[in-house]
Amino acid sequence: MEVSKELILNALWETLYMVSISLFFGSIIGIFLGILLVVTRKGHIYENRFIFSIVNPIVNIFRSIPFIILLVAIIPFTRLMVGTSIGTTAAIVPLVLHIGPYISRLVENSLLEVDAGIIEAAKAMGATPLQIIFRFLMPEAFASLILSITTATIGLVGATAMAGAIGGGGLGDVAITYGYQRFSTITIFVTVVILVIVVQGVQSLGNIFERKIRRV
Repeated sequence: MEVSKELILNALWETLYMVSISLFFGSIIGIFLGILLVVTRKGHIYENRFIFSIVNPIVNIFRSIPFIILLVAIIPFTRLMVGTSIGTTAAIVPLVLHIGPYISRLVENSLLEVDAGIIEAAKAMGATPLQIIFRFLMPEAFASLILSITTATIGLVGATAMAGAIGGGGLGDVAITYGYQRFSTITIFVTVVILVIVVQGVQSLGNIFERKIRRV
């Protein structure tokens, strides 16, 4: 059975919707946690073993849970947040909880790559800790952060496909419902091709922005 063009386009829209909203909220959480993981570690500007010892394990726990398991495990929480556990909007809740900690580790790595001499120079100029974070650390790591967000976006595209396994909507749902369950090879092929194009497009845009930032 072949699916209609309208169904494919609608599924593509649902995938982009899930990715964009999840990426927005996941980035807010991830950037905040990533900064916290860096500045509260030993020897950094906001050294705080208590906060670090709480945030670090929490991030590790969420990072260690496979998305398909997280998707099912937090169904009661998802229902509490959006009133349902099925559909495109419901899939956003586990997607945010999945991608937020992932982004935090990417942000942490990007910020740790910044030369310690820059931080020392900022301190010597009398910069406050917040000024060091937002005027020195973040700008210096910006190009690397662009690639980190690009990587996270690609991971989200794959996660939305998995969300289709439990009725999350999007291209994954079409591939499973109309492709696998109805033995339509062409449907699976079309959805795979679209996903590959989306991923390639995201990666290309990320590379372009990263190169432009490094040249500035």
